[in-house]
Amino acid sequence: MTRSYSAHTLPQQKQSWHTYSVAKTLDTLGTNPQTGLDTESVNQRQKHYGPNEIEETAGRSNWEILLDQFTNIMLIMLIVVAIISGILDIVELRNSGTARSGVPFKDTIAIFSIVILNGLLGYLQETRAEKALAALKKLSSPQVQVIRDGKRQEVEAPSLVPGDIILIEAGDSLCADGQIIECSHLNIRESALTGEAHPVDKTPLSQGLQEDTPIGDRINMVFTGTEVIQGRAKVVVTGTGMDTELGKIAEMLQSVETEDTPLQQRMTQLGNVLVTGSLILVAVVVVGGVLRAGWGLLQELIEISLSMAVAVVPEGLPAVITVTLALGTQRMVKRHALIRKLPAVETLGSVNVICSDKTGTLTQNKMVVQEVETIGGNYQVTGTGYEPSGEFICSEAKSSIHCSRYGALQALLFTGVLCNDAHLSQESGDWIIIGDPTEGSLLALGGKAGLQQSRLEQEYVRVGEFPFSSERKRMSIICQPSQTKDGWPSWQTEPNDDYVLFTKGSPELILERCDYYQQGQRVQPLTQEEREQVLRGNNGMAKRALRVLGFAYKPLKQIPDATEADEAEQGLIWLGLAGMMDAPRTEVKAAVAKCRAAGIRPIMITGDHQLTAQAIAQQLGIVQPEDHVLTGRELERISQPQLEQEVEQVSVYARVSPEHKLRIVQALQKRNKFVAMTGDGVNDAPALKQADIGIAMGITGTDVSKEASDMVLLDDNFATIVAATEEGRVVYSNIRHFIKYILGSNVGEVITIAAAPLMGLSGVPLIPLQILWMNLVTDGLPALALAVEPADPHIMERPPFSPKESIFARGLGFYIVRIGIVFSIITIALMSWAFYDAQQPGNDPDSWKTMVFTTLCIAQMGHAIAARSTTRLAIEMNPFSNLYLWGAVIVTTILQLMLVYVAPLRAFFNTTVLTGEQLVICLLFSSLMFVWVEFEKIVLRIYRKLKT
Repeated sequence: MTRSYSAHTLPQQKQSWHTYSVAKTLDTLGTNPQTGLDTESVNQRQKHYGPNEIEETAGRSNWEILLDQFTNIMLIMLIVVAIISGILDIVELRNSGTARSGVPFKDTIAIFSIVILNGLLGYLQETRAEKALAALKKLSSPQVQVIRDGKRQEVEAPSLVPGDIILIEAGDSLCADGQIIECSHLNIRESALTGEAHPVDKTPLSQGLQEDTPIGDRINMVFTGTEVIQGRAKVVVTGTGMDTELGKIAEMLQSVETEDTPLQQRMTQLGNVLVTGSLILVAVVVVGGVLRAGWGLLQELIEISLSMAVAVVPEGLPAVITVTLALGTQRMVKRHALIRKLPAVETLGSVNVICSDKTGTLTQNKMVVQEVETIGGNYQVTGTGYEPSGEFICSEAKSSIHCSRYGALQALLFTGVLCNDAHLSQESGDWIIIGDPTEGSLLALGGKAGLQQSRLEQEYVRVGEFPFSSERKRMSIICQPSQTKDGWPSWQTEPNDDYVLFTKGSPELILERCDYYQQGQRVQPLTQEEREQVLRGNNGMAKRALRVLGFAYKPLKQIPDATEADEAEQGLIWLGLAGMMDAPRTEVKAAVAKCRAAGIRPIMITGDHQLTAQAIAQQLGIVQPEDHVLTGRELERISQPQLEQEVEQVSVYARVSPEHKLRIVQALQKRNKFVAMTGDGVNDAPALKQADIGIAMGITGTDVSKEASDMVLLDDNFATIVAATEEGRVVYSNIRHFIKYILGSNVGEVITIAAAPLMGLSGVPLIPLQILWMNLVTDGLPALALAVEPADPHIMERPPFSPKESIFARGLGFYIVRIGIVFSIITIALMSWAFYDAQQPGNDPDSWKTMVFTTLCIAQMGHAIAARSTTRLAIEMNPFSNLYLWGAVIVTTILQLMLVYVAPLRAFFNTTVLTGEQLVICLLFSSLMFVWVEFEKIVLRIYRKLKT
């Protein structure tokens, strides 16, 4: 009978159920394994525990995201400028009946249009819905078989409660955590939770496990979101909803707070500097103008201030950055990296630590036999993946061999192919395995010796089998050789025997059942000396992180009964060992070396065993043999401050859980590391979200991991991360190029506008609409072209720049100020001459303003050509390497001339027609900008030569 509980005595879900025996668990939960819970208990528990669902906390609404876009300090300043400009237009309309610039509110409308456009760009980047928790919910099976009131029934998954008795079988997706009461050949794939591809054999335990047993080793428990591959079981539910292991991951996922990317932080800093500098300069101009000419020029000073405010804000910068990042994403897709969040493109360039999973990312996610050993010799096996192509190399002779000449070796290969339930096939040029990867590796091994499964199965017809189980740890089949003796292998000692038993499995267990061993074409008694030799070989392979199988066979006179397995599997003939592993990807070792050359530290974080992780890491150059590997159990015992010290020395973490991955990433970030983290399982989602760059696997990754990530690897390859990092560096480098190009012009505009009243010139040299044109079109088009400038060939031969460095770091700020001053000196010199010339009889008195406008615009074209490189002269660079720049320069120059010579545009932008002489003077003054930047390069080159 089930027990009734009052609400305050109901069992707590948060207990270490894996440490309990089955009897203790059932007693604690007050349930009966035969009859389950009664209806009253179920109702009582549903009210107490709530539905078996993942709970989701509310995030920002779309309206909140939209409003947040207009809290940017530069947009706020533009909004204030637009409002003041509108007020001045209203005042002018009331006083004179006409607007200041001919069309009422023209500047206000133009500025507000830019503000709204920039706000929408930011909104579109941020409104990608947070779908990770929604994907978590999909992992719950909608229906489940349960025993309640002594009857078997089917219920909705959300109605499950702790204490329910559920029945699971092959093909089911589990929707609650539980402890196994009884099972038969239960095999569960837990890759979504642990990240490891190999299915786990489960079994009930009469005694519980240790408290610190990792999730992957809790063989008496089942977990939400995992899949039953084989067998069936009766399970008592121990955890539902947020109290499952999956719920813990959801809780961690929701607790992770996202921070601004380095680019977003730098743009915020840029806005603060520009707005502060602008306000100071405005104050100087207004105070200086009032002191010089009195309060009568206050409206003109306000108009000048408005123009300065518009000039200081790079209105086209957000759009240029967005397009640059979008172009970066396109280039990355060609390199098999899909960017989900635009800022991640640039962020990749700052990465100095890459935390990578092992399976499928650093390795092929394909079991490959590396080594075979018989009592007669050791053989290395070449080849990659499941392709049945490779060589057998004798370790002693160091030369390739023909397997048919080595009886024990050929017999082992026969056994591996025949004692096998997998199938090897070729699809679209790729070799794939249908079935267990371990068995698939044996088919590929046999294929390398020319043994085809289909042919062997015709010659040796399977007539019986003793299947593998977690208790037996071996598999045997009974085959009947065909009557035709042609093609029988040389090792077949008694071809007249009616049947042959082939066995594979745990080397130690199979060796115990062997009395003989194969040597060439003869069978010899197995002595203690040979047994010790086999065990030494087995231990050596295990230390090299190989998964080892033993092989044996035995002639039979008749087919044994299914109940006679133990007797039939005695007196076997030992054949040898095969060691296999999920081999490293061939290209990853070079990628790891490239990482190190670029100042990026690769770290392996895996749920796999310590020896396997260390062996793979050594092969790839991630660690040295003497380096320490930190395990999940060790992580449990150290504090977070201790871990923060450890992360500086440890590059391999094995047998880790989801909480450990999150702790490792946080510890690295505390040490000022900029972390990229890869993952494919549900368990990786919190760490992916916490990392500065979360990278999900496109092939093996779960929906949860993809939704929590910034980038998805379309080929699940570590080398692709390195390629994407290179693209990130290129993007950041180009962003710095066009920022210095755009802001140099803006500083020149501001100083020029500020100089006009201080020089006693009447009127504003540039109206806000003209400044918007310069910032959006004249600056914007060449800036976009600079964004696709080819990469520096040595970009991956230097350490990454600090993600916390200022946008003005490494001389960029000084360059902007210096070039801005040169810009203003050139333009002010022209403005002085042009203002004097405009006052001459017969000349248009406003032509000086158009000359200033045109000179600033055309000068930027020369600046764009020179800004392609900080060291090489324009004449030294390949003019065809960036045709977009030349196209932008030509198109922008034509558009600028249209504002001067096309009547409707001239009227809208308040320009005047320039004479041929005036246009030539503008072009001459504009060319001085190009000459100055090139001159700086020559001076810098001479200085460096003298210094060396």
